[in-house]
Amino acid sequence: MFDKIEELFEYGGIRKDILLLVVSGLGLIISMLTSNRWNLDMAWLAIILCGIPIVVSAIIGLFRDHDITADVLVALALVAAVFIGEYFAAGEVAFIMQLGSLLEELTVSRTRSNIENLVKLTPRQARVIRDNHESITPAEKIAVGDIVRVNPGETIPVDGVIIKGKTLINQASLTGESLPVDKKEGDEVYSGTLNQYGSFEMRVMKTDENSSIQRMIRLVQAADVSKAKVVRLADRWAVWIVIIAVVAAVCTFIFTHEIIRSVTILVVFCPCSLVLATPTAIMAAIGNITKHGLLVREGDALERLASVKKIAFDKTGTLTYGKPEVVAIKCSLANWDEAKICSVVGSIEQKSEHPLGQAIYRYAKARNAYFADVEHFKMLPGRGVAGNLAGVDYLLGNEFLLEDYGILVPEEKKNIAAAYMEKGCTITWISADLECIGFIALADTIRINAHDTIKRIKDCNVEPVLLTGDNKNAAIEIGKKTGISKVQYQCLPEDKMNYIENEMARSERICMIGDGINDALALKKATVGIAMGKIGSDIAVDAADIVLVNDEIENLPHLIGLSKHMMNIIKVNLTFSMILNFVAIILAITGILNPVVGALVHNAGSVIVIVNSAFLLKWKKR
Repeated sequence: MFDKIEELFEYGGIRKDILLLVVSGLGLIISMLTSNRWNLDMAWLAIILCGIPIVVSAIIGLFRDHDITADVLVALALVAAVFIGEYFAAGEVAFIMQLGSLLEELTVSRTRSNIENLVKLTPRQARVIRDNHESITPAEKIAVGDIVRVNPGETIPVDGVIIKGKTLINQASLTGESLPVDKKEGDEVYSGTLNQYGSFEMRVMKTDENSSIQRMIRLVQAADVSKAKVVRLADRWAVWIVIIAVVAAVCTFIFTHEIIRSVTILVVFCPCSLVLATPTAIMAAIGNITKHGLLVREGDALERLASVKKIAFDKTGTLTYGKPEVVAIKCSLANWDEAKICSVVGSIEQKSEHPLGQAIYRYAKARNAYFADVEHFKMLPGRGVAGNLAGVDYLLGNEFLLEDYGILVPEEKKNIAAAYMEKGCTITWISADLECIGFIALADTIRINAHDTIKRIKDCNVEPVLLTGDNKNAAIEIGKKTGISKVQYQCLPEDKMNYIENEMARSERICMIGDGINDALALKKATVGIAMGKIGSDIAVDAADIVLVNDEIENLPHLIGLSKHMMNIIKVNLTFSMILNFVAIILAITGILNPVVGALVHNAGSVIVIVNSAFLLKWKKR
């Protein structure tokens, strides 16, 4: 029965609540101006439209949930005020309380399905080879040991091991690696990752329900359920507020025998300004950060952010731009210089679709290199590219390509290349007619403002941490360049989530900022999750509480500073509200305030709270 009543009053959503408040407000204005001229107090509109839902909520809380909330005291004040004929006071209290509830509802997003996009990543069918015959089979019917063929551009349906072929796999969805990974026979591949080049056959090691992507889905679901929400402050103190108010009202009636004083106590004790103290400050803060390109998806996210002591950064796409760029070109022969190499590699790579090839082509084009026609261009999956230019056969690729053709690399160049690789660079070797002429070093470039942003975050007394799937040397190098001393490397999605869990288990409130699917678990588990909006995946955005719409991490210090200032404003609002309430109670006990004046007094307190919160709209971090 209670569930059906609750559904009846919840039907319609925010638009209905706004309409009811407008009508109730007009009723109160007419009531104040007409003084019951029509023998019908229009304050009844507010009592019925705003008051009845509060009374119903209080009854449901008491009898079904066995819980005392702020609505209980408001319901008592409403009934008592109506009983003695103080209709305006009853309507005004109901109106203010519903206004506070609406503001809270506007700042808190409804539950969303942040699993849908993860589910879409998993192919629902696969090419299964049985008895030398290939057939399209539903993913749920694939068994361990089956042979599956994956063509270029397809998403890998299940976890397995390559038994035939070579390819290039984009594993960003699971590991966050900025560059695709070469895979050959004997290497493991994972569901939800993308096969970019080359067809291959794999032996299934894990079925659909036990695959990597399904495990991630279950972890995100578990993290979502376990994330606690902030309870409304007035409800946290509701039991004591109700007890004090009722005891004060009863004692006053016993000693004075004036029921109007008791009703006035109940009216002024209603936590209207307490209810408004938090949501008004949050709404003003949200209005502020919206102008800085941030979107708040969870209403209490700023409250949680204010208490954060650490902020964990993903690397790729967060501290870096998420795409490879040429950082160095090294020549082995005297008759070769950078301009000549740019001309050759740019001519060949302009036909390549590989991310590294596109980066090399962009670099050469930016330096106005001359591009010639290439003959016999070939993509060599898992190795590189080949082509003939002016009668010379060129090879561009990794060390495996050079090994395949028996090309020797000078020891000096190997050492130089090794130094670049230790810093996290990827090396593309260049050969002409089977002679090594040099290499190109590529790396994911750090955002221009990353170091300054980290410094300003430290100034906010928040410690930055780097969580990355890269190797140790690359992670440490990024840490040095950005000013982050605490680095965790070779992190899988579960590793990032476990780090967040361990920190929170030690009562360390921690924020996570990332952009990829592999960050979703940590984003959902952290005290606050912040996602990159432009470069970030849909999964990361859905898992986050706050989104950097334009990927401008330089706004993070402002966001952190604003959240802390917002909490100071909330504390001021709450202190003022409590002092005003107790002063009003004393005046009510002594008979100086009647219910209507008492309602107006704490209504004025609510206005002051709103005005104080509004200063957050133009706050700037100095």
